[in-house]
Amino acid sequence: MGVSDRLVLSDVAWERMAPLIIGRPDQKGSTGRDNRMFVEGVLWIVRTGSPWRDLPDAFGDWNSVFRRFSRWSQKGVWHRIFAAMSDDPDFEYLIVDSTIIRAHQHAAGAKKGPEDQALGRSRGGLSTKIHLAVRGLGMPVRLALTGGQRGDCPQAYGLIEGLSADVVMADAAYDADPLRQAIAQKGAIAVIPSNPSRARKHPLDRHLYAQRHLIECCFSKLKHFRRVATRYEKTARNYLAVITIAATVLWLR
Repeated sequence: MGVSDRLVLSDVAWERMAPLIIGRPDQKGSTGRDNRMFVEGVLWIVRTGSPWRDLPDAFGDWNSVFRRFSRWSQKGVWHRIFAAMSDDPDFEYLIVDSTIIRAHQHAAGAKKGPEDQALGRSRGGLSTKIHLAVRGLGMPVRLALTGGQRGDCPQAYGLIEGLSADVVMADAAYDADPLRQAIAQKGAIAVIPSNPSRARKHPLDRHLYAQRHLIECCFSKLKHFRRVATRYEKTARNYLAVITIAATVLWLR
């Protein structure tokens, strides 16, 4: 198997991404002259879930690639690329949900403790929860992390803040009057099933609610990237970068 069999980005995709990469091709040092192969090396890790030490030599020294990946995470480069790629004109639907990701034992032990690194204990053991907002086409537009034991509804405010939408969809875990009010203040309609404990149920447009499956499809696509499906990163910052990279690839396909 040659290097070309391991590549993810098409020439067209790279042309869209290249202007957002820090450093010019003629510069040396941390900016590097091998931007495309560096990004492809990171994508190989994210896609295969392999340890960094197993990175094929064709992508460069594994430790150099990892340190550069981490620097870009710290500088917010991956997030800036994602923001530029996810410029979606579809403002009709906004769908929010979460999924629990099992954390590998190697993900524990970072400084500041597990809570600061978005690690917690749920029924499946050590875990992280990905909170996601997608547009009506089922494409990711905003991400957040918490420990696996955290509730869904409190994270929804940050997911929808500043994003235009005619309709905001979520499951019954998000049925809370303050969130419904926040959605109404956006000028949007809340399509959220009422919690069974409610004495007075809110009406639900079931035809619209059927579109909520799009966020489940998006989670499924993200989990095709093995380093998303299982958390190996010790820091929340680097794991969020991994998810962001996978989400960017979805926009480039």
